Amino acid sequence: MSELSAHRVIVTGGAGFIGCALSERLAGAVGKWVVIDSLHPQVHEVQERPAALHEAAELVVGDVTDPAVWDAVLADVQPTVVIHLAAETGTAQSLDEATRHAHVNVVGTTVMLDALGRHGIVPERFLLSSSRAVYGEGAWEREGGEVFYPGQRSHAQFEAGQWDFAGARPLPSTAALTVPKPTSVYGATKLAQENILAAWVNARDTALTVLRLQNVYGPGQSLVNSYTGIVSLFSQLARRGESIPIYEDGAITRDFVYIDDVADAFVAALAEQPCTETGARAGVGVGAGTPTFDVGSGVGTTILQLAEAIAAYYSAPAPHITGRYRDGDVRHAECRIDATLGALEWEPRWPLDRGVAGLQEWIGSQL
Repeated sequence: MSELSAHRVIVTGGAGFIGCALSERLAGAVGKWVVIDSLHPQVHEVQERPAALHEAAELVVGDVTDPAVWDAVLADVQPTVVIHLAAETGTAQSLDEATRHAHVNVVGTTVMLDALGRHGIVPERFLLSSSRAVYGEGAWEREGGEVFYPGQRSHAQFEAGQWDFAGARPLPSTAALTVPKPTSVYGATKLAQENILAAWVNARDTALTVLRLQNVYGPGQSLVNSYTGIVSLFSQLARRGESIPIYEDGAITRDFVYIDDVADAFVAALAEQPCTETGARAGVGVGAGTPTFDVGSGVGTTILQLAEAIAAYYSAPAPHITGRYRDGDVRHAECRIDATLGALEWEPRWPLDRGVAGLQEWIGSQL
């Protein structure tokens, strides 16, 4: 891959949480940086250019599902790199708004590829922001050592308060070993993005890198989107002196990764030499020649532990267990990052306590 300064980069969804953080690192380093973003009101309370988007980024307000938007952009710039961030991301919301999630995530991806084809453009590289949701509940291990995929917990299980799978323990996901088995509409659409892009780039001998992100949090995340950002939601409750309500028994596990670490992972992936040979990097990713990296802290944290840390920061009342649940929720989601650490010039630098403090300072400046 040539020097960054020679690149023309298109970033879909680039005015969002991750896109703005990434723009601070790369917008001044590449030859041209064009952002396509619809500024959806669920994420952007005010439909105007975010202050956090680097001034070097050219913002095109438009929908990635609109072919006319792509035709206008591609008539002006022929990208050498496409960073595909645009997506509807609400896991629970996707159960009730499946068409919206499929339209943006799946059709938006195919519209982009069709437009590139119409204009005869084959970028040197695609970077896809994927999700830990592609794993669903992931793999579990029985007491005897048998590894199995339990699939989605049923409504009957929830009603009976059977939060875990009896006689088994969850295993951290890893791209090289864990078979993707999404249990949400959102997760299914993200896996579809991976497969669609892989098919396109393999047919054209170009390159794709997939970053499967864990739960991203930190300064810049939406404070108005009730479907994403549990760390932000908990923070605002504790800041008001309220007790944080905890679903199930509090032992739901997630891997919380700070926004700076995620942006740095994209930079490291972009700097990595693209690989187009079938089977390459098989120890890191899945699929034919598609490097696939798990991006997280590598540490599982229960929701109760998270809530307790945030409550302690504000000296708020202790969190309380409600026993409520959300149909379709994954019980445990964490990952191993050793393969990512070995393949990229990257490592997470923000432990949860430091990240939580950094988020609180930012929320205080916003509210």
